[in-house]
Amino acid sequence: MLPLLDFAHDFGRPAFVFFHFMTALALIGLVLMHSGRDTGMAGMGYVPASQGGTHIVERNLTRLTVIVGFVFFVNTVILYHLLA
Repeated sequence: MLPLLDFAHDFGRPAFVFFHFMTALALIGLVLMHSGRDTGMAGMGYVPASQGGTHIVERNLTRLTVIVGFVFFVNTVILYHLLA
C-alpha cells in the first residue's frame, strides 16, 4: 500500500471527505469567477475587465483554478482508494 494511503487511514476518512467538500466548493467558486461570453460573476467586480489582453488577475485566477482542480482530482483518487 502507498505510504500516503497509510497516512490517510491513520488520519481518518471524514477529514478527507470534508477536505473534498471544501475543495469542491472552492472549485465551483473559482469557475464562477471566470469571465465568459456573458461575463458571469466576473462582471460583478471580482475580476477587473481586461482591455485588449489577458489581465494579470485573470491569469492568476486561471492558475489558481488549475491548482485547485488538480488538488480536487488527487483527493478524489485518494478517496477512491480509501473507500474501495
